[in-house]
Amino acid sequence: MALTFLSSLFGKKKTTEETTPEEVNMEELEERVEHREENEQITQLQERINEIENDLPRVKISIDTLKKQIQELKDDIERLDKTIKDVMMLYEVISQEINPFKEQMGRENPLSNEIQELRKELENLKMELAQVRNDIKVLAGYGVDLDSIIYEVLAEV
Repeated sequence: MALTFLSSLFGKKKTTEETTPEEVNMEELEERVEHREENEQITQLQERINEIENDLPRVKISIDTLKKQIQELKDDIERLDKTIKDVMMLYEVISQEINPFKEQMGRENPLSNEIQELRKELENLKMELAQVRNDIKVLAGYGVDLDSIIYEVLAEV
């Protein structure tokens, strides 16, 4: 093939009768080598395509699982957010310091003791919630699987 190209450049055209068996063999060998290399490349490409096709279902399942876990986490966060807002509203109602008769009402009203206890419990809940948030941040920083911990805790409840 290369010989034919060179001869065409120099204006010498050989007829098929003039080619020697050695030249034909060289051309055939070159074509066979090129064909073999092309076949090897095609085979490698087909193998890689098969690997990718085999991996696609696993990737899809993983993506679907992650989507489901993300949605569950979003739901959990929304519930926690609502609970925190409810607790904060309750705290605001209970801890109003505007009432000038608060001390006087505390002596006269038996519910004031319960209100004081609720305040203490609310403060304890706030502290526990802050601790839980910090613990979650620390655990997430170390790469701990938070999903399994959440499921275990929910299973206990």
